[in-house]
Amino acid sequence: MNVTFRQLKVFEAVARHLSYTRAASELYLTQPAVSMQIKQLEEVVGLPLFEQIGKRIFLTDAGSELHRYARNISQQLDEAREVLEEMKGIQRGRLNISVATTAIYFAPTLLGAFHKRYPGIGVSMDVANRETLLQQLENNEIDMAIMGQPPEELNMVADAFLYNPLVVIAPPDHPLARQKNIDPVRLADEVFVLREPGSGTRSAAEKFFSRRGVQLRTAMVMSSLEAIKQAVQASLGLAIVSTHTIKQELELGRLVVLDIKTLPIQRQWYLVHREDKRLSVVAQSFKDFMLAEASKLLS
Repeated sequence: MNVTFRQLKVFEAVARHLSYTRAASELYLTQPAVSMQIKQLEEVVGLPLFEQIGKRIFLTDAGSELHRYARNISQQLDEAREVLEEMKGIQRGRLNISVATTAIYFAPTLLGAFHKRYPGIGVSMDVANRETLLQQLENNEIDMAIMGQPPEELNMVADAFLYNPLVVIAPPDHPLARQKNIDPVRLADEVFVLREPGSGTRSAAEKFFSRRGVQLRTAMVMSSLEAIKQAVQASLGLAIVSTHTIKQELELGRLVVLDIKTLPIQRQWYLVHREDKRLSVVAQSFKDFMLAEASKLLS
């Protein structure tokens, strides 16, 4: 049944008022225009929708059934209009983001603050490794991603919103734990527990030490940061991690940060989205919030 919204809107007004004249006045149409819309609708339906008795019109059985559906459709359209207007005011909507595994240590704090400001917005957050993040961005599966090393090979927009210092951690009883101003070359004799190849943290660390003539010796490779921290506590090697991920271990005295020359490695956390992606009002508001508030909230 090829019925237009305009026909249903005119029909609903006539059915509600049981008057072509009052329906025309409400819709700012002429009475002949209203009559024409009803006639066309009856032709599409194949049944009469109104019957006239004397000077009054009444709904037929078919008209009564169609009026019920038309009323529901009208209500749903009104609700949709209200929702969209609320979204313009950032009252409702949904945000879909993915974060790098190391960002899980601070991302919930930022998302919590954003949700507190805009309580009507739902947030879906996925935690993934770099390869998965890039695939999600490429496939346009998410609004944006939080990651430490934005892709250079893809057409992406990357906005830095927070410093991400990388440091070398060790168990408290390590021989270098109490030494100051350690030359990076001294770490050539140490073994490291590293993230998997392709990790942004590992890539940044390898580049940093390579420029200083140090080839990192790998004792273990782990994809879980928690496992890496446990391995360092067990004296299985040193590790390079973001300072955002070790706050609790430092406070409890389970790990220490080695005092190494030219460290920490200064990196940034980035909000990344496709260059050709048209951000929703919610996504744009989250981006604005992160760029303005993230460093204050986590300082």
